[in-house]
Amino acid sequence: MRITFCAAAAAMALTGCGRDGDVNLLPGLGQFEVIGVEEDDMLKMRAGPGTGFVTVLGLPNGTILNVDSCQPMGNTRWCAVSLGGIKGHVSAAYLQER
Repeated sequence: MRITFCAAAAAMALTGCGRDGDVNLLPGLGQFEVIGVEEDDMLKMRAGPGTGFVTVLGLPNGTILNVDSCQPMGNTRWCAVSLGGIKGHVSAAYLQER
């Protein structure tokens, strides 16, 4: 619990405000904003593209991520992302182009 809280606090410190826009998930497009996460929840950045991978970090709405690439896995499109020096994967459903 303490690790999750610390990770969330670190993510909040690195967030910014984004502009409205359409999601374009071509590889290496740059910065995207986390959107659509319930107010009392966080988007899970995972170690790999799928729910079977461990959670690396919890990301609140408004977090700005660098998107490197995206790939379909089952019914979900997963994007390889980074935040500072932390790398992982998130569902594209919660990303908006900045």
